[in-house]
Amino acid sequence: MAIFLALSGPAAAAEPKVSLNFVNADIGEVIKAIGQVTGKTFVVDPRVKGTLNIASPQPVNKSVAYDILLSSLRLQGYSAVESNGVVRVLPEADAKFYALPSSAKRQKGIARGQMVSRVFPLRHESAAQLMTVLRPLVSPNNVINADIASNSLLVIDYLENVNHLEEIIANLDVPDVGEPVIIPLRYASAQEVHGLLNRVFTNPPSTAPGTTSDTLRVEMAVDNRSNSLVVYSSNPSKLARVHALVAKLDVQTPVAGNVHVIYLKNAQAEKVAQTLRNILSADSGSLQAAQTAQTAATAPGQKTAAGATPEIGPGMVQADSASNALIITAPEAVFNNIKAVVEKLDVRRAQVLVEALIAEVSADKAAEFGIQWMYLDGVNSDSYRPFAGFGSSSTTSNIAAIAANPAGAAQGFNLGLVKGTIKILGTEIANIGMLARALETNANANILSTPTLLTLDNEEAKISVGSNVPFQTGSYAVTGSAATAVPFTTYERKDVGLTLKVKPRISEGGTVNLTISQEVSKLREAADPTLSSTDKRSIDSTVLVDDGQIVVLGGLIEERFQDTEDKVPLLGDIPVLGQLFRYSGRKQVKTNLMVFLRPVIVRDAQAAAAVTNPRYDYIVGVQKEAAPPHKVMLPDMAPLTLDRMLDLAPPRPAATP
Repeated sequence: MAIFLALSGPAAAAEPKVSLNFVNADIGEVIKAIGQVTGKTFVVDPRVKGTLNIASPQPVNKSVAYDILLSSLRLQGYSAVESNGVVRVLPEADAKFYALPSSAKRQKGIARGQMVSRVFPLRHESAAQLMTVLRPLVSPNNVINADIASNSLLVIDYLENVNHLEEIIANLDVPDVGEPVIIPLRYASAQEVHGLLNRVFTNPPSTAPGTTSDTLRVEMAVDNRSNSLVVYSSNPSKLARVHALVAKLDVQTPVAGNVHVIYLKNAQAEKVAQTLRNILSADSGSLQAAQTAQTAATAPGQKTAAGATPEIGPGMVQADSASNALIITAPEAVFNNIKAVVEKLDVRRAQVLVEALIAEVSADKAAEFGIQWMYLDGVNSDSYRPFAGFGSSSTTSNIAAIAANPAGAAQGFNLGLVKGTIKILGTEIANIGMLARALETNANANILSTPTLLTLDNEEAKISVGSNVPFQTGSYAVTGSAATAVPFTTYERKDVGLTLKVKPRISEGGTVNLTISQEVSKLREAADPTLSSTDKRSIDSTVLVDDGQIVVLGGLIEERFQDTEDKVPLLGDIPVLGQLFRYSGRKQVKTNLMVFLRPVIVRDAQAAAAVTNPRYDYIVGVQKEAAPPHKVMLPDMAPLTLDRMLDLAPPRPAATP
């Protein structure tokens, strides 16, 4: 037995090399010598016995010396399992109980001759069938088992053999002929790559399954959600060519993303851009939080792999108002999702036609009856004359006012006794001695307004019909250095009339949510212009109504009652005869405001024509009726109706395909 272990190289070298020369050396002594070189702690099973023959013509470093020892032990039927800095040397049949778990990414620091365990999940092949194929490649003392539930293989063997099995499994676990294959893309757009591949792989005419032409066909589809290609072909070589071409096309571009322009047909670019920015900002926040958590979870001192690039952000969206287009800069996977969202948002929005009927019904009733007396005789004489009078408090029906201006008597039945004229303070008036007056009026007013509004879903529409009335707010006199004051008056203008605001919102069930603001105002003039005021009635409400149904709002009832009586004391209270010395009046005013609304949903051009054409025909008919009749001596001057305007309009150019 001879043992020779020599160090070579300078003493200050970072990793000195050793020369191995073991001839019929005891296994225990060899393990002890290698342990001194590598610094590893060995635990040797008592069943490990025998001799080793190791010779190295050239000096080797300590890691290679350790691998040589493991290979020599393996030839003798022994195995080494390293765990927590301790290397166990034991018979190969027992080593599987101490095998280390390993994966393709966790092999650093594991010797090639060490026993490891690995799980291979299968995607296409059956684990039970593949285990039968691989069993001869695993040493009899080591393990290969199939887990039917997860369709996985468990292999316990030496590291170099496990890596060899990994390559074999990758070649065997492939889709069956005729099964679709999913190819995910990371950088390129699956939609664009799909169009390019369709031009490259031109399919022959369809033939019967299994024929030569059928095996040359390649069918492809796009999954925009995952930015992937779904490829089907019964020819494995065709699938391999598709895989190779996709791998060459799916490369990272120099910039963070490509620039795309999407022209919108219905939606507004500014609003859609704002919605997309909100989505992208939320995604960006989630991505940043995930990256922060991943960075925090990274072990201290761990570096990014060489050549790795940072994650690409979600992108940028801008709106071009002039062309109503979106300018999007984003990676292809993000752009595909944005494009799908834009297609769902850029649809023709429904409209709502709101027909309104606003009716202000007023009823005024008034009644007057009475007899008035006046006696005037020789008022301008120097001698004393008797004077007496009794009249109504109303200025338009008072006997004295009628005597001064008989033509200004109020409407009604007036019966009087007149005896010439008489002068009072130089003014000549009619000498009316008695006036009997009777009046009864009934006034009904029905003010109708039928505005019609057509507006987009969830957009407010407003119609206003009335006048802009000035109201005096102040009066000033500026003197300054002028001898006379310069007066001026300030005014404030307010809209008086009818105003209707409607904002419809269509639900999925076809009902319409109406937000209504309606106001009716009118001017109440006064003798003093500064004291003029307005009467206003308004309704603010939100209602839910079915398509085409009528909703009623209002019922604002105003009622005023006035009862007056003028009489001569005592004489006016006498039964029957007292009527000759009494003047009575009674007045009742009632106003009722009602609002009727009927929303109609207009979803397409046909529905719009159904509600527009009847009104168009009605207006044309009214305009034609307003035309003056034909006269022989006068030229005909027909008004310019809507149908004539359409006839005079230049023809529209034909739409380009």
